[in-house]
Amino acid sequence: MLVHTQTQRRGMLDVMTRNEKVEIRVNSIDPWYLENLVCPIDQTELRVDGHHLVSKRGRRYPVVEGLPVLLVPNEVQTIGVAHASIERAQGRFDGIDGRAPELYLESLGIGEKEKVQLVSIHKSGITAIDPVAIMLIRATGGNAYKHLIGDCSLTEYPIPSITLTPLEAGHTLLDIGCNWGRWSIAAARKGFSVVGIDPSLGAVMAARRIAKELNLDIKYLVADGRFLPFRERQFKVAYSYSVLQHLSKDDARKTISQISRVLEPGGLAKIQMANRWGLRSLQHQARRKFREPRDFEVRYWTIAELKSTFSEIIGTTQISADCYFGLGWQWSDFRLVLQKHKSVLLASEALRRLSDIVWPIRMFADSVFCIATKPRSG
Repeated sequence: MLVHTQTQRRGMLDVMTRNEKVEIRVNSIDPWYLENLVCPIDQTELRVDGHHLVSKRGRRYPVVEGLPVLLVPNEVQTIGVAHASIERAQGRFDGIDGRAPELYLESLGIGEKEKVQLVSIHKSGITAIDPVAIMLIRATGGNAYKHLIGDCSLTEYPIPSITLTPLEAGHTLLDIGCNWGRWSIAAARKGFSVVGIDPSLGAVMAARRIAKELNLDIKYLVADGRFLPFRERQFKVAYSYSVLQHLSKDDARKTISQISRVLEPGGLAKIQMANRWGLRSLQHQARRKFREPRDFEVRYWTIAELKSTFSEIIGTTQISADCYFGLGWQWSDFRLVLQKHKSVLLASEALRRLSDIVWPIRMFADSVFCIATKPRSG
């Protein structure tokens, strides 16, 4: 039976099990959050009340180690780890994974075998990079990267190249579904002022640790793309990779509508999606006998459907190819993939570049980017 107590005098959160006691420091909240966040339901301002942020209408959102958790408990969650994030943040510790409470294991999107491996790596202290990132690399990169799961020989974070550049200093970018911060880091290194959100408390905790390790000022919080806790017109750019493709089409449209709300007039959304007519996409759909997707399975959209949806909700939309022969291939990861996959990555990159010249080739990309611009009068 797990017990928890909160001792404000010491500013600590004590998590006790039968065999051990783990102390997790509760930090005071960064003023930035109070200045920039609003209630995800009614968009009213938030104030601090103990270990919670409270809206003007009395809605309460927990703060864990200085990290706001602005998920909406009464809504159906898009992914199972969101439930664990809510439970942990609300102090319901009966279900906490006591093997390494500081890693928030119960809210990480990995299986039991991988959790065992993560705990072992974490306690050994033998890795050069955060062990959570090592275990989540498949979730953020795709199946071609599964050989890297638990690879303690990695000496640097696999950060991709993001094809966005801020037009002026201080341009803001919202990374929706940031996980351990791979794309947030890429954007911050380009000069963006980055905010990353994800429903996984454990992944966001890792993202914050990694940003601090890399001396990057990235703001993270636990939140849901369907209920963005930001004011209207707050961001110049919204970015999302390998996230909306997993949502039901209704939930994806809700998220796109929220993106439109928080974008500045003239702002840009660049969102990766899965193309129904991609060569590898067709194979996956056939494997599941073209049935309706369930849970967090990939949803496939036609390019025409994507263009009309993003154009209607945000503004003028262009579709560009991201990769071929699967989802998640990144040219910047060439050195990381297995030798047998290098030829696939080479072919994917060649087709991607050719598609910039020969437009019809984009129709067969497995992964595409929807690049939508919000009208300046919007």
